[in-house]
Amino acid sequence: MSRVRTVVAVFSVLLALLLATFRVAAVDYERMRSVMSQRFGQPGLASLRDWEALVQPRAAEADTAKLRRVNDFFNRRTRFGDDKVIWSQNDYWATPLETLGRGAGDCEDFAIGKYFSLLLLGVPDEQLRLIYVQARIGGASSSITQAHMVLAWYPEPNAEPLILDNLVGDLLPASRRADLFPVFSFNRQGLWQGVQGPRGPGGAASLSRWQELLARVKAEGFDGI
Repeated sequence: MSRVRTVVAVFSVLLALLLATFRVAAVDYERMRSVMSQRFGQPGLASLRDWEALVQPRAAEADTAKLRRVNDFFNRRTRFGDDKVIWSQNDYWATPLETLGRGAGDCEDFAIGKYFSLLLLGVPDEQLRLIYVQARIGGASSSITQAHMVLAWYPEPNAEPLILDNLVGDLLPASRRADLFPVFSFNRQGLWQGVQGPRGPGGAASLSRWQELLARVKAEGFDGI
């Protein structure tokens, strides 16, 4: 009997460690609804309900199907706008709740909303990176560039990623986005040079705007952040 108890105890510890390792983000929906109601009223709550339906897992849904659903949701429902107009600030990274509440955002807000939505759908953090790029506006041959942000999904650690973007609706591999020039990429785990370069010094903690965003996201109801 003592041997059985020992085996059970060891199994319980291993299971707890395994669950901690593979823990995905979660949401305190009641807190999020309360914040949304106070800040954005009934229109915000309606958008939040639609988003809640989006992030409910579907049986045996492939990751690529999740990517398409999330990409289409934000691209179709979010009006592109400048931070000065939306938030009266030069550069503001909005939380998913804020983007849903306003129904508008710039490229960072699209990418951030998609990132957290896919985490809730069980896509591992190590497969997702936000990528800061220089984008050629008008195509790869254009001489007009601007700072831009997209979200990348890596099916394997060293594989070519698919790009989720608010400028181009189709999910395309990075090699087919010759209009994008990666500068650095990051997620909650770290900071990298370019798309597949080495991990950068200081890690994601060196991105103060990212750390401040994570704190606000957690305060609004995201758990496990």
